[in-house]
Amino acid sequence: MGNGIRVGVGLAAGAFLLAVGFGAFAVTHGWPAWLAIAMSAVVFSGSAQFALVTALAGGGGIGPALVGGGIGPALVGGGIGPALASAALMNLRFVPMAAATARFLPGGPLRRALQGQAVVDGSWVAAQRPGGGFDRRLMFGATLVQWPAWVLGTALGALVVPGGSALAATGLDVIFPGFFALLLLDALRTAPRLAPAGALAAAIAATCRFMPSGGALALAGAAAVLALRTPARVREARP
Repeated sequence: MGNGIRVGVGLAAGAFLLAVGFGAFAVTHGWPAWLAIAMSAVVFSGSAQFALVTALAGGGGIGPALVGGGIGPALVGGGIGPALASAALMNLRFVPMAAATARFLPGGPLRRALQGQAVVDGSWVAAQRPGGGFDRRLMFGATLVQWPAWVLGTALGALVVPGGSALAATGLDVIFPGFFALLLLDALRTAPRLAPAGALAAAIAATCRFMPSGGALALAGAAAVLALRTPARVREARP
């Protein structure tokens, strides 16, 4: 696990900065600081968390509802359905990642499920080995370092950088769009499917103009899922 911790230190540095941006972003969109921190501790997924906050901000927001009227109005308030859908679409990638990892995890279904909570993007990629092997201890160590960095970064952003002007002054306002841009570029680099990427861009451009951001994110995520339906023979034919 020592190698995983060493790998995780570098990944944790990036996660910490992104988490600071998330904490500040959530608070400026009406979320209480405690809720943003709790979300990072439980969800631990930057893409899903940013998507959820953005979608709820466009449809009324869960933060103001929690502060003003309790959990009931928050759950029935505007935008909760599309917001949850967009966040779920962001996290669909973990299904095949966890499935590919399962055979390397010892124990019964419950034990493997618990170990599977360590499947996060950076740790999972770092744990891959030539020839199809997988270093589960490296993944555990790398994730063990990243999780506290993510939670602490969120706390710092939520408690210390609560204002929109502070976001702009520190450059944290560009972390959010830059994060999703990097996700898209990385997807194109590893699997250059231009048609689904074009559909994704078109969906975002069209729906953001006429719909709340929750619906726009959900439709954009659905466009991205179309890439999974690309026939294998077409992918193999590409250079």
